[in-house]
Amino acid sequence: MNNERPQVGWREWLSLPDLGITRVKAKIDTGARTSALHTFFIEPYHENGLTMVRFGVHPLRKRQQPELICNAPVHDQRSISDSGGHREERYIIQTAIRLGSCLRTIEISLTNRENMRFRMLLGRSAMHKVLVLPDQSYLCGRPTSNWNQQK
Repeated sequence: MNNERPQVGWREWLSLPDLGITRVKAKIDTGARTSALHTFFIEPYHENGLTMVRFGVHPLRKRQQPELICNAPVHDQRSISDSGGHREERYIIQTAIRLGSCLRTIEISLTNRENMRFRMLLGRSAMHKVLVLPDQSYLCGRPTSNWNQQK
């Protein structure tokens, strides 16, 4: 094995610093091309000639707090198939993720993942030069957060 590549397990904690999300649990999914983030509302709007999107995030499963309202420029809109084969038109944003010591910019689709086990799915296009160890979990550690109620 190449030890120069960052190693991740099948599930990891990561942060989205540009969005103010200090930690969210993500499923590492090499079968999915695009990453996805759970949003409970999405509002497109225009600002200074740019199409923007405002969206709400509950980064912790089964919890309404913290509730974060995020804003980002729309990078694209795409028709994306979910795991059941259903197609959905989604807004795509570009934002930084921190996974352990690795910081990179990725594309993320915004969708309602309320009934899914993970609030975020990290797809294969975000995992360039990353080694996935499917029998491991949380190899990158847990990002620090000031959300006292998080466990």
